[in-house]
Amino acid sequence: MIYLDNAATTPMDRSVYEAMVPYLTDFYGNPSGKYYSQSNVAKDGVESARLAVANLLSCKVNEVIFTSGASEGNNFVIKGVADSRRDKGNHIITTCIEHSSVLEPCRYLEKHGWDVTLLGVDSNGRINLKELLESIRKETVLVSIGWGNSEVGTIQDIVAIGNAVKEFNSDVFFHVDATQVIGKLGINFSKLHVDALTFSAHKIYGPKGIGATIVKRDEDNNKPLITPLIHGGDQEMGYRGSTLAVANIVGLGKAAELASYDLQTHIELLSNLRNKFIEQLVIDDVEHYINSPSNDVIPSILNVRFRNLNNETLIKELSNEVALSSGSACSSSKPSYVLKALGLSDTEIRSSVRVSFNKWTTEEEIERTVKEISKVLQKYKSMFG
Repeated sequence: MIYLDNAATTPMDRSVYEAMVPYLTDFYGNPSGKYYSQSNVAKDGVESARLAVANLLSCKVNEVIFTSGASEGNNFVIKGVADSRRDKGNHIITTCIEHSSVLEPCRYLEKHGWDVTLLGVDSNGRINLKELLESIRKETVLVSIGWGNSEVGTIQDIVAIGNAVKEFNSDVFFHVDATQVIGKLGINFSKLHVDALTFSAHKIYGPKGIGATIVKRDEDNNKPLITPLIHGGDQEMGYRGSTLAVANIVGLGKAAELASYDLQTHIELLSNLRNKFIEQLVIDDVEHYINSPSNDVIPSILNVRFRNLNNETLIKELSNEVALSSGSACSSSKPSYVLKALGLSDTEIRSSVRVSFNKWTTEEEIERTVKEISKVLQKYKSMFG
């Protein structure tokens, strides 16, 4: 099987698995326990992982909050900031192409008296900074913008957006879902005007069910007030009650460590694979259209459409040989609202697939995939003309 659905999830790195095993079998103590060695070893594993994440993102160690993943992190920040700042206003700004774990909490808050502005995007999936600033008003308490889009790979200029938001109104809380860009973009959180950043481990060759939210502290090391999503204990700086998933956290730490070691090499590898796929489509004379932007794009993601062939038909025809998807795994049963926002017609959306690569993808696999796509296209062309 050629696996090209890595924007949905990546395979786990073997060294990540090996780092986790001892904490599943031998070091099973609760890190919140006291004095005994099982607890202390587990606690050390957690804190080593926290340091590895901090090193990857250039943030403070005590800014790293472990969660079950980006979906929980996004819900925690959006709902928590809304609740803790409801005396300051009831307005949130996000975009129409955000992941469902951002859009759904916003829709939930709308039903409870909050006003939500959804910014539009251009044909490349980028927001207009002027429109964003014009949308901020005195009641605005939160702006949430995804750094990289999971369907077409568009990268937003988070540095410019953060600078502009904070210059316009420094009290507005700025949240960034960075799930798709971690390990594929160099990030220095300490230099960003970002108050919270969320991501998942399983997008960087780590385990599922674990992620982190980076919550910026001020110059005096004070943490911002955010109402916890999960009450029940004072774990994670008081932001998230629950016994820590030690093995998963250790796995995230190892994945972060690996990402730090070979970040630039990884970026170049993924970019070359993406370019190779586009090049191979031309070599094999496959009629296609690229939906993804040509620059400022996540190197591992390519969204492409094939005229007159339904994407579900193509995916099913290839399913024994190649794993592809039509878009986000969290919205797989619905037509892509992302592609709709970019201006594609319903017919074009139904002809589009997402191809996404990992560090083990080979050029030979890309060549084989394009040839298989070409066979399917020829089959249906001969059937229906």
